[in-house]
Amino acid sequence: MIETDRLILRSFWEEDAADVLEYLKEPAVNCFACMKLTSLEEARKAVMERAEDTEYTFAIVLKDTDKVIGEVDAHPESSQPDMAENYVKDTFSPCWMLNPAYQGKGYAFEAAHAFFDYLFQQKAARRIYAYTEDYNLSSQHLCEKLGMRREGLFREFVSFVNDANGNPIYENTYQYAILKKEWVN
Repeated sequence: MIETDRLILRSFWEEDAADVLEYLKEPAVNCFACMKLTSLEEARKAVMERAEDTEYTFAIVLKDTDKVIGEVDAHPESSQPDMAENYVKDTFSPCWMLNPAYQGKGYAFEAAHAFFDYLFQQKAARRIYAYTEDYNLSSQHLCEKLGMRREGLFREFVSFVNDANGNPIYENTYQYAILKKEWVN
């Protein structure tokens, strides 16, 4: 569990299903399209899957109401191209999402900042990088506020959705990153 002034980052509980359905019934950006939920039963299943990872997947919870308003996760990756098991896994690519009803209040920054600090201080992260779509200005702003630098733009990098004819819609994607030695706690 990670605690901030207004939030608790904790494991998911079965009781969180309705809150998760609230923000995943219509994912705000295409990269979360595959996570779309259409029923409370699907949300319960998704929450129970998330609950299995208590080390790298966290519900973002309002401290005063215990409402889940989003989530954040990242898993260690090798910085070596061949991904051999004997290499240190010290690189993380976090994914964050927040219920649109709670955006613009500083919760995303508060949660991401605490999560980054956790990764750098407790999980021996050397580098954290994030991808964000070129149209997702709030996520780009969050990356910059966290001290991440924009490293590049990948044109037509990836497709998460198809057009009406079934053709992939490719998105332009920015990459941001920060090193542990650059992190200001």
